[in-house]
Amino acid sequence: MGRYVKFLFTTVFFVFLFNSSAQNAVDEEESVLKEFQDTDQASQRFEVFFNSLDRYNVNSAYDWLDTIKIYLANAQKTQDTTASHLYQVMQAQVYNDLGEYDKSTALAMELYEIKDSLDADSRRIVLDVLDDNYANLQLFDKQIEIRKQKRELGLTNNVSFYDIYSNLGLYRKARNQYIMEVKPTIADNDSYGLAKYHSKVGNYLRLDDSAPTALSELKKAKAYLDVYINDISTQKSESDIFESNLLKAEIEGNIAKCHVMLGEYEEAIPLLETSIETLNKSPNNKDQSEVVENTLYLAEANLQMDRFSAAKKYLDVEFDNISVLQTIKKNSLLAAFYDKVENYKNASIYYKRNERIKDSLSKKQSALIKQQLVTIVANEDLENSQRLIDEQKRINELARSEMKAKDERINLVFISLIFTLLGFAGLVYAYLKSIKNQRLIAEQKHIIENSLVEKDSLLKEIHHRVKNNLQMVSSLLSLQTKNTRSKAAIVALEEGKSRVKAMALIHQKLYQNDDLSVIEMQGYIESLINSVQSVYKKGGHNISITIDAEGTELDIDRAIPFGLILNELVSNSFKYAFPDNDDNGKIYIHLRKNGDQGYFEYTDNGIGLPEDTDERAHSSMGIRLINRLVNQLQSKLNIDREVEGVRFWFNFS
Repeated sequence: MGRYVKFLFTTVFFVFLFNSSAQNAVDEEESVLKEFQDTDQASQRFEVFFNSLDRYNVNSAYDWLDTIKIYLANAQKTQDTTASHLYQVMQAQVYNDLGEYDKSTALAMELYEIKDSLDADSRRIVLDVLDDNYANLQLFDKQIEIRKQKRELGLTNNVSFYDIYSNLGLYRKARNQYIMEVKPTIADNDSYGLAKYHSKVGNYLRLDDSAPTALSELKKAKAYLDVYINDISTQKSESDIFESNLLKAEIEGNIAKCHVMLGEYEEAIPLLETSIETLNKSPNNKDQSEVVENTLYLAEANLQMDRFSAAKKYLDVEFDNISVLQTIKKNSLLAAFYDKVENYKNASIYYKRNERIKDSLSKKQSALIKQQLVTIVANEDLENSQRLIDEQKRINELARSEMKAKDERINLVFISLIFTLLGFAGLVYAYLKSIKNQRLIAEQKHIIENSLVEKDSLLKEIHHRVKNNLQMVSSLLSLQTKNTRSKAAIVALEEGKSRVKAMALIHQKLYQNDDLSVIEMQGYIESLINSVQSVYKKGGHNISITIDAEGTELDIDRAIPFGLILNELVSNSFKYAFPDNDDNGKIYIHLRKNGDQGYFEYTDNGIGLPEDTDERAHSSMGIRLINRLVNQLQSKLNIDREVEGVRFWFNFS
C-alpha cells in the first residue's frame, strides 16, 4: 500500500512539473514579437529580432513585416536616420525569409550603397542577405563579388566556391574543394565541427549518386553530433542547442534520402518525419528548402510502398518557396502516382508539364551557366576551369540522355493509350451520350469544388487580414498607452486593447480552423484568458480557473459577443474580485449547447459585487457593454449574489 501511495505521489508530481514546463514553453513562444514591440529603442529591437532563435514559430513573417513597416514609417517621420537603417536591414531579412528575393535584393542594395554609414553588424547582415539572395536567384557572379567585399571588410578570410559548384551541379568538385579548404581548420576534439564536416561531405556524395558511401559519412556525422550533444562538460547556450538540433534534423533527413535511393523505405519514413518536424521551426531559407526536399522523398517512399493515400497527402502539400528542380521532381512523382492508380490522363498532364519546364530551363541554363563559369574561370586557374567546363558538358550530356529516354517512355505511353482506345472504340460509341453527360457533371463538380476551395482560401485570407489589422490597432493602443500620463486614460486604453485582442483572437481561430463556420470554444476561452492575463501582469496568475466547454462550437455571430462578455467578466475578476490575495481564488466557466439552445455560467469566489451595483450599472462601461452583448444574443443577463463571490448566467439560442 505504501509503495502504491509513493508511486501515485510521484506520478502526480511529474504531471504537475510537465504542465508547468509546457505553460512556460507557451509563454516563451508568445513573447518574441511582444518583446520586440515592448522594447523602446530601435537598436534593442534590432538585437531582439536577430538574436531570436525561432521568431516565426508563433507570429508569421507577414506579421513581423507589418510591425517593422510601422516602426520604419515612424522613424522616417521623425527623421531618425539610424533607426530607419536598422528597420530597413530587418525588412530586407524578412523579405529574404519570405522568398521574395527581388524585393530583398533591391532594399539590400540601397543599404549596400551607404554601407559606410552602417554599423558593423548591419553591414555584415546586408552582405549575408545579398549573398543568399544571389544564390537563390542563381546570379553566382554577383555572389562572388559580394564575397570579395566580405573579405575586404574582414568578415571572411577567403572566397569559397564549393557551394557555388554545388548549385551548378558539380558535386564532386564541390566536395573536393570543401575537403581541401575546411578539413585542415577543424581540431581533432571539435565534435560539432567534425559533425558539420562529415554531414557536408556525405550530402555531396549523396547528390553525386553515391548513396552507400554517403550513408557511411552521414552516420559518422551523427555519431560526432551525439558526442557533442551528450557532452555535459561543455557549456551550451540556447542558441547552441537550437543549432545542434537543426543539424541533427538535417543529417537524419539526408540519411533517410540515402535509404530511399537504396530502396530501404521503411527505415527512411520515420527519419524524414522527425526531420521535417524539427526543420519547420527554422526561419532559415536553406532549412525550409530541406523541408520541401524531405517531403518529396517522403512522398516517394510511400509511393514505392503502394501507400497511395499517404503519398498523395504529401504531394498535395503547398509550399511558399519551391525551386524549379523540386517542381520537376514533384511533377514526376505525381505522374508516377497517377500511372500507378491507372489515371493515365492526369499522368500525361504532369509528364507534359515537366517537359515544358525542362525545355525552358535548358534554354535559360545554357547561357546562364556559361556566364557563371566565365566568372569562376576569372577567379581560378585555367586548369581547374577546363575541368569545370568538361564536367558541365558531361552533366549536360547526361541530362539530354535522360530527357531523350523520358521522351521515349512518354511516346510508348501515348501509343499504348491509342491502341487501347481503338480496341474499345466499339463499346465506347454505344455509351457516348451517357459518358458525355457524366463528363459534364464531373467538370461542373470539379469547378464547384475549386470554387469552394478558392472561397475557403479567400475567407481565411480575409480573417487573417482582419486579425492583423486588429493586432495593429492593439499595437497602436499600446503605443498610445506609453505616451499617456493619465491613469484613467491608460486604464481605458488597456481595456480597449483587451477587447480588440478578444475580437482578433476570434479571427485567428477561424483562419487556423479547417471549418470556417464555427469556433471550438474550449481552446478559444483558454487563449482568451492567457491574453487577459498578459494585460494584467500583476494579478490573476494564482487564480485557479476551471473551463468546462469541451466540444462546444459557436458561429462567429455568437462567438464575438460571447468573447467580449467573457473578456469583461474575467478582467473584472482579475481587477476587483481578489483585492488582498488571489492564492485561493477560483473562477469557473461553463458553456454548453443542447441542440439549438445554449447555456453560459460564470462564477468566482471573490468579494462579490458592491451593494450599489444596480445604480452603477447605468454608469459602468463594462456592465452596460455586457448587457448589450447579452441582448445581442437574444437573452437576458442574470446575476446571483447569494453565492460566495458572484455568479452570472444566461440562456441563449
